[in-house]
Amino acid sequence: VYIDHARRNGTVTLYNPNPEPAEITISTAFGYPVTDSLGHFALRTVEHPDSMLPSAAEWVQAFPRRLTIASLERQTVRLLVTPPAGLPDGEYWARLIISARGGRLPIGGVGDTAAVRVQLNLVVNTNIGVAYRKGPVATGVALSNLRVRIRRDSVEVWSRLERRLTAAYVGTVRATLVDSTGKVRSTLSAPIAVYFVMEPRYALAVAGLAPGLYWLRYELVTDREDLDPAVVLQASAVRDSVELRLP
Repeated sequence: VYIDHARRNGTVTLYNPNPEPAEITISTAFGYPVTDSLGHFALRTVEHPDSMLPSAAEWVQAFPRRLTIASLERQTVRLLVTPPAGLPDGEYWARLIISARGGRLPIGGVGDTAAVRVQLNLVVNTNIGVAYRKGPVATGVALSNLRVRIRRDSVEVWSRLERRLTAAYVGTVRATLVDSTGKVRSTLSAPIAVYFVMEPRYALAVAGLAPGLYWLRYELVTDREDLDPAVVLQASAVRDSVELRLP
């Protein structure tokens, strides 16, 4: 969800696809995506962000914060942002946490008697990023330490990505494996958002490819088919490549 300083409000539409009503609770927190030592994506949350972190969690309010959505119904939630006076230009982040309590899940292995009935209430948490922009903002990303590792029928691709300028980098990672003749043999495309620094790991399928030399071409571009182009900040593409040999 992108909100600018001129409007200071936005909306989120919630939909309940389940056969039972859903009880919804909405809260905010500060967090951003990171990668762990294995290159997996995770969300790092900071309970009490200091002034060095661009948190908007305390300024974003949802109306209503509690609601019930009937089966197969939709409801719009309004987001209102009240930033502090004198806020410097830049992009500020929050996470919108939507907790839905709905159906019930029976627990197996419990004796079927009139005296014992055990079931769990299902709670599903959805975490949505919120970006608040004030004044001119720009983004970019630095790509370094591109490396590969051959694992059975795949090639693992690692890189170090560091955000530049004043806003999160939102774009797409593309990896292409080409043989010695330049023919494309395997491809990968995945959305990415770089808030600070991360080292993601991806895997390209290479099962059935002949042994020999290949080139791995890797790029980040600010193209996102799932987002409105009006909110995606443009930046120059960054590219690198590395040679590898399949056994």
